[in-house]
Amino acid sequence: MTKTIEELIPEYIRGLPVYVPGKPIEEVERELKIHAVKLASNENPLGPSPKGMEAARAVLNDSNRYPDGGTLRLREKIAAMHEVSPDEIFIGLGSSEIIDVAARVMLGPGKIGLTSEGTYAPFSTAIRASGAALEQVPMVGFKFDLPEMAHAITNATRVIYLANPNNPTGTAFGAEEFERFLSRVASDTLVVLDEAYIHYAEREDMPQSGELYRLRKNLLILRTFSKVYGMAGIRIGYGIGQVPLVAAMNKLRTPFNVSGVAQAAALAALDDHEHVKRCIEGNRVERKRITEEVAKLGLTPVKSETNFVFVEVGPEAKAISGELLREGVIVRPLGWMGFPEAIRISVGTAEENDKLFVALSRVLAKRKGKTELTAR
Repeated sequence: MTKTIEELIPEYIRGLPVYVPGKPIEEVERELKIHAVKLASNENPLGPSPKGMEAARAVLNDSNRYPDGGTLRLREKIAAMHEVSPDEIFIGLGSSEIIDVAARVMLGPGKIGLTSEGTYAPFSTAIRASGAALEQVPMVGFKFDLPEMAHAITNATRVIYLANPNNPTGTAFGAEEFERFLSRVASDTLVVLDEAYIHYAEREDMPQSGELYRLRKNLLILRTFSKVYGMAGIRIGYGIGQVPLVAAMNKLRTPFNVSGVAQAAALAALDDHEHVKRCIEGNRVERKRITEEVAKLGLTPVKSETNFVFVEVGPEAKAISGELLREGVIVRPLGWMGFPEAIRISVGTAEENDKLFVALSRVLAKRKGKTELTAR
């Protein structure tokens, strides 16, 4: 009997979840006829690097030409920053493409990809999309349980995905515990370390990934221009890995995967040290405000090393997010990421965060009143 196209799609593809993006601010404003602030997608509220945007505009008129498919200038600049060879740099569409391509290189049926519960969803999607088995280890205190993850490694484990700091919990592991973990990982298992939020981390003992990379040939480090450089919409990031791995990954990426506009913007943004400094300091101040104000409202924020704050609000987290939406504040309910009682609040500008505090206070007060009314 002839099969349909749907039936011919492998089950491991058909069973994949669809990534749930944050709701566009334009859609919210159109639906509710209000001015909204978006604190849901961990975007940089201070905008993109001005130097990056100037460089991007300068090359727009060349958009009829294909970009440099080898991203040579950008790879050379990044390689010099990290004291590696340009052949050890992979340029991709943010971290997301690199996560996917690494899985396709290393995994397949009969192999195992390992990660944690409660971490960045594309990790598990990339593992499953490769046809490999997905192994997830529960978190402890909203943090990676690295000892238990090391214990879960088998002879079939080929890739381990870690985010440090982690999305969506905002927590980070330190150098000593990471080095202990790496000592228990065999050389034929690739450790993918996603450091998208590394610029915002304040804990003093963060792992020095560059130094560890020089000691271990099974480490792939990911960075992005989406966060501190403020260029999430341009889609560009990079990985640092051993030459054979990067060469294999380049065979799987699409030709001209990164636009010339993105390459020019990234090149210039790397020199925009003032913008980076301003974004890190602004985030530090406003993250502290959010953490303190949310706690004053009786909620439980988790200490964050990122540009967002993970907050437990109780079983009605989704409903609270909906009520905040109607108040013009977009936050991220986290049930789809395994935390049905939590929301994630991206750090906004002082004005945006002020609106958050007023809206959250009003929503919680209303809900408290409903509870008291019900009790009577």
